[in-house]
Amino acid sequence: MPDYGLPLQFGTFLTPINQPALAAVEMAKLSEQLGYDLVSFQDHPYQASFHDTWTLLTWIAAQTETIQIAPNVLNLPLRLPGVTARSSASLDLMSGGRFNLGLGTGGFWDAIEAMGGRRLAPGPSVEALSEALDIVRGIWASDDRTPLRVDGKYYQVNGAKRGPAPAHDIPIWIGAYKPRMLRLTGRKGDGWLPSVSYMQPGDQAAGNVIIDEAAIEAGRDPREIRRLLNIGGAFSPRNGGFLNGPSEQWVEELTALALEDGVSTFILAADDPNLAQRFAEEVIPALREAVAAERVSTGQQVAVPRRATALAKRREGIDYDGIPEPLRAGAIEPGDIGYARVRSTYMRGGAPGLVLKLRSSAEVAEAVAFARTQPVPMSVRSGGHGISGRSTNDGGIILDLSELNAIEILDEATRRVRLEPGAHWMDVAAALAPYGWALSSGDYGGVGVGGLATAGGIGWLVREHGLTIDHLRAVDMVLADGSLVRASEEENPDLFWAVRGAGANFGVATSFEFEVDEVGDVGWAQLAFDASDTAGFFEAWGAAVEAAPRDLTSFITLGGPRRDQPIIAQVMAVVDSGDPEIILNRLQPLAEIAPLVDQSVQVAPYAAVMANSAGGDQNGSGEPLARSGFVEHITPEFAAAAARFLASGETYYFQIRAVGGAVSDVAEDATAYAHRGANFSVVAFGSHPERMSQVWDELAVHFDGLYISFETDLRPERITDAFPPKTLARLRELKQKLDPDNVFRDNFNIASDPKEAAGA
Repeated sequence: MPDYGLPLQFGTFLTPINQPALAAVEMAKLSEQLGYDLVSFQDHPYQASFHDTWTLLTWIAAQTETIQIAPNVLNLPLRLPGVTARSSASLDLMSGGRFNLGLGTGGFWDAIEAMGGRRLAPGPSVEALSEALDIVRGIWASDDRTPLRVDGKYYQVNGAKRGPAPAHDIPIWIGAYKPRMLRLTGRKGDGWLPSVSYMQPGDQAAGNVIIDEAAIEAGRDPREIRRLLNIGGAFSPRNGGFLNGPSEQWVEELTALALEDGVSTFILAADDPNLAQRFAEEVIPALREAVAAERVSTGQQVAVPRRATALAKRREGIDYDGIPEPLRAGAIEPGDIGYARVRSTYMRGGAPGLVLKLRSSAEVAEAVAFARTQPVPMSVRSGGHGISGRSTNDGGIILDLSELNAIEILDEATRRVRLEPGAHWMDVAAALAPYGWALSSGDYGGVGVGGLATAGGIGWLVREHGLTIDHLRAVDMVLADGSLVRASEEENPDLFWAVRGAGANFGVATSFEFEVDEVGDVGWAQLAFDASDTAGFFEAWGAAVEAAPRDLTSFITLGGPRRDQPIIAQVMAVVDSGDPEIILNRLQPLAEIAPLVDQSVQVAPYAAVMANSAGGDQNGSGEPLARSGFVEHITPEFAAAAARFLASGETYYFQIRAVGGAVSDVAEDATAYAHRGANFSVVAFGSHPERMSQVWDELAVHFDGLYISFETDLRPERITDAFPPKTLARLRELKQKLDPDNVFRDNFNIASDPKEAAGA
């Protein structure tokens, strides 16, 4: 029989005895200390002397750190498959991806029936298990947004919600002995988990044949199915039978099982700590060495094959087998359980063909080199919150920087900090707070550093402290040719100029150095107004903001009109002061612009203002539709046009942000972000592109420029809106020099050829 070439694993098989209460827990902890890969427990819910296995596994997961856990095997007739799926996913998430699911049909039918379970004959019990497998995997398939429906003979699920997805691809190991169960294992299982005590000589080989044939018939590679084996025995001075003798005998007999019968996971029934320790010290190392030596001599490759179901979901145009070895550990394909967590962004539903989670500048360079050889789109993602949604795609490759998230204080005297692109601004604010520092950085803590720090950064401190990019002192980048360069006023100054406003066109930023500001407590106001006189409200708010000292920054947000209800405007403002008198003085002119219907004003750390993200996965769907523009003043003409736009019903979210102040102190040609004279940034979200564009164009006559992070329209004329002619000419000249092949094009692209930009 073949050696399937899977890495060897070792586990313990423990009795969940409840007297003394923690005996099983202590044995599990000992298993981890001894270096076992897995600890497992039998599941007999009808045994009064046993802990409930599921509860025990949960407790052990909390008491251990690295060891895998599994039921061996779970008694399906007493555990509904849908609930089992959710329980499994939850335990896997809470344990950091350490749960494995062993399943069985039951077997002890009198006891099962006594506990309220349904008695099934052997054939129907196999059919029931098959249906259960479909339900469990269906619940885990959270990337499928349709309700789960399984109309089985024994289990019915009618519209169940899918999810959560487990932390890792939970294998399902089936306890099987008879041909029907073995064939089911070959068709649908990830592992075969029998106990040697229930088997006769030759059963292992015969079972492998049945499983392999069923797997091949189902279009699967037999190597997908791990062969596990529960074993037991005793150490003695001389051979007293199978696994009853000296450790050398154990090694010899288990080596034969590994090489001739393909067993790659040996699970020792060991409630005796001495037995578990001796096996770990005398058998496991020698067995690993013996199997490795034989594999080397025969040329057997050790690998974990990808499932056929996963292979079937691969996208055209990507050389999956050619992924560089350093990147494989972080590669996520459409067939992987973690795919649902990385496919989409905050605003956009994606279906990429490959996501590469990168952990260093070297890996970024490797990923860029690989991606540029593939004829598919390439997107770069830091936090995934970008309104444009450009950090995902359909069928392409994503360079995911979320694990490049370090926050480092470089020099307290000069307030110099180093941030990696995958860090979130909420975490940055929290890290700077103990020093009495802050860095103005948008309005939402869940935004990633990378996207915002290469586009602009219009945040709560912008009028007093400027844009985020105005505090940038140096950036490390991987360019299109794979080279790692540093850009600052002294090194590669042209690139440093371009990065601050159009950075996504030139490479992947792997770290930023900022000079941050001294910021203590701030005034944080949330005000709600009756804005029925919408044009008058816009005009009055704009005038109040422009007249205010720079330590006040304010945003307004309105939704679409609602029948027979007044228009409510949400006004948020930050005052860079912890003095209540100053805060109220700054807010009073705002409070007088219209009837105030609700208010909240507090003194809080800046980090608390930014702590407004719950974290978690991005689950956007569809295509985002957002339009952007800059205006110098809220004139009566613009205010009236904005009110008409809002009344059209083509926007469900309309926001104006104060800019100006310190932003205008920087020369327009000092950075690629050139619209320094604007006092306000306008953004609107909609649902119908053509209709919204029509009414937006009526408003756009008042704009001078746009903010690229808030714009989803990729028509060529948007490029000229975003960058004045001299700025755009300089950007295109640098683009031709640093990225002549337009590798970084799946963004707000400033390619030298306008037609190429339109195509991108």
